[in-house]
Amino acid sequence: MSDALGWAIFGGILVALALVFFVVLLRERRAAERRFEKVMEELTSRMDGMLEELRSTAERNTDGERRGRILGELGGTIDLDEVLTRVLEAAGAIRGVDAALVLLPGPAGEKPIIATVGLSAEEAELQAVAGPPDGREARSLKISYEYPVGAEIDDGDLIRQGLAVPIPAEAGPVGFMSVFSRSTAHAFDDGDRRSLEELAERAGPAIDNARRFREARQLADLDALTGLHNRRFFHDTLSREVARAHRYGRRLALVVFDLDDFKAINDRIGHLAGDAVLAEVAERVGSVVRSADIACRVGGDEFGIILPESTLADAEQLSRRMQQAVASRPIGDVGELRLSAGAADLRPEDDGATFFKRADDALYQAKQNGKAEVVAAASSPPPADPNGGSAAGGRAGMQ
Repeated sequence: MSDALGWAIFGGILVALALVFFVVLLRERRAAERRFEKVMEELTSRMDGMLEELRSTAERNTDGERRGRILGELGGTIDLDEVLTRVLEAAGAIRGVDAALVLLPGPAGEKPIIATVGLSAEEAELQAVAGPPDGREARSLKISYEYPVGAEIDDGDLIRQGLAVPIPAEAGPVGFMSVFSRSTAHAFDDGDRRSLEELAERAGPAIDNARRFREARQLADLDALTGLHNRRFFHDTLSREVARAHRYGRRLALVVFDLDDFKAINDRIGHLAGDAVLAEVAERVGSVVRSADIACRVGGDEFGIILPESTLADAEQLSRRMQQAVASRPIGDVGELRLSAGAADLRPEDDGATFFKRADDALYQAKQNGKAEVVAAASSPPPADPNGGSAAGGRAGMQ
C-alpha cells in the first residue's frame, strides 16, 4: 500500500513538473513570438522608411532631370518672357509645388517684373516676395500661412506652404523666386529648398542676360531727344498691332501729327533751341495720351500715336487734347505752338503701310485746310482720281 502511494505521489510530481515545464515553454514561446513580432515591426517600419526615402529620392531625381532638360533650353533664347516661362516650368517640377512666381525689382520708381504660374492676379500681388521682411541680406525663406477659423474660403484653394530664394547673378541678386503648395499633407523640406536654390543659381545668369538685352533693346527703341519711341519701333509696332487687330477682330486707330510752321521756327531760333521745343512738345503730349497708347517720334517734327482698342472718334478726341496741351502755354521765345493732325481707323484691307498712309494723307489735308486742324481719314476707300491717282496727295514740303 505504501509503495503504491509513493508511486502515486512520484507520478503526481512528474506530471506537475511536466505541466510547469510546458507552461514555462509556452510562455517562452509567446515571449519569443512577441519579440519576433516587435523585431518584424521594427524591420517593417525601417523598410517603409527606406522605401519612402528611395521613392522621394527617385522623385527628386526625376524632377531634377526634368528641370535639367528645361534649363538646358535656356541657352537657346534671349527673350526675357520665354526665359521666365521656362524657369517657372522648371520650378513647377519641384516636388509638391502647385504654383510659382519670379519677381525682378525694377529701377527706382518703376514697377517690378512679375511672372507667375498657378496664381491668380490677386495672389500674385500678395505673394510677390521682394526680399526678407526684416530687410536683411537676401537669403532663402520658408513661408507658412495662417487663416482665420471659419473663413469662407475653399480650403483647396488656400496656399499652405511656400519657399522663396534669391536669384543670384554676377553683380548680386537680381530678384526672388518663390514656390507654393496648396496641400495640407505637404511640407517643404531642406531637400526642396536646395532644389529651388540650385534652380535659382542655374537660372540667374540667363535671367540677368535676358533682362539686360531687353533693357538695351528698349533703349535702342527710344528717341534720344524726346524719350518717345523711335521711327523703327513705330513701324514695327504698327505692323504687329494691325495684324493683331485683323486676327482678333479688334479696333485700332492712329494719329499722325506735326507742328505748324516748325521749319520757320527752327530757322529763327536755331536747331538746338528747336530740339528743346520738340522735347517739350513730347512731354506735353505724353501727359494726355492713355497708358495703352503708344507715342512715337516718326521723324523731324512728325509724331505718331497708335491707339489699340480705339475708334476714329477716340483718335479725333486725343488729337484735340494734344492740341490743347501743346498750346496751353508758350514755350520760351517761340510763343504759342499749334499742331495739325490726321486720324484714321483700321479698315479690313489695311496693312501697316496703307494704314499709316491714310493717316498721313489726312494730316496733309489738315495742312491744306489752314493748319491747326484735325482731319479724319475716310472710313471707306477714297474715290479714284480721274487722272489715275488717289484723291489725296502726298505731303512733302508742307509745314
